[in-house]
Amino acid sequence: MEKQKMQKIVMTGMFAALSYVVFTFLQIKITLPGGDATSIHLGNAVCVLGALVLGGVWGGIGGAIGMTIGDLLDPIYVVYAPKTFILKFCIGLITGLVAHRIGKIDQATDQAYVARWTVLASVCGLVFNVIFDPLFGYFYKRIILGKAAADVTLAWNITATSINAVLSVIVASAVYLALRPALRKAHLAI
Repeated sequence: MEKQKMQKIVMTGMFAALSYVVFTFLQIKITLPGGDATSIHLGNAVCVLGALVLGGVWGGIGGAIGMTIGDLLDPIYVVYAPKTFILKFCIGLITGLVAHRIGKIDQATDQAYVARWTVLASVCGLVFNVIFDPLFGYFYKRIILGKAAADVTLAWNITATSINAVLSVIVASAVYLALRPALRKAHLAI
């Protein structure tokens, strides 16, 4: 039991580091009016992948920590760190809930079944993000930056978040399905 918990903590740290690196160094930043920015990145894919491998709580924590650190170390995104932590944790929770509690992919052996539930869980977690990231961000920006800035950046944020979601579903699902057999054999996935 202690070994499994330690293994999850270590894997969570690995997913936190990976989400930080992917978000920080592999992003296309789009500068917006008022000194704000949005970006195209695959940080959410790592968050989803963590939830598929470790379950919603641990995967969500890994993605949330990594991307929040990325925000904290970026002068443009630093004000969004609390929003990032909450939203990325929720992506992991929702993905893990759909994949492991509803779809029970951790118990399934049929590859087609696992693939369907993997994609569905990824879509559910990222549809949440497509809705709530721009919405939460809009109200967050209204409080911090004022109404005009929030209105100007909303369309850009919806577009970037939607692109990120589509890319993340594809990448996270493909990587998970490719790694799943080896992870299960090594007892590294739930």
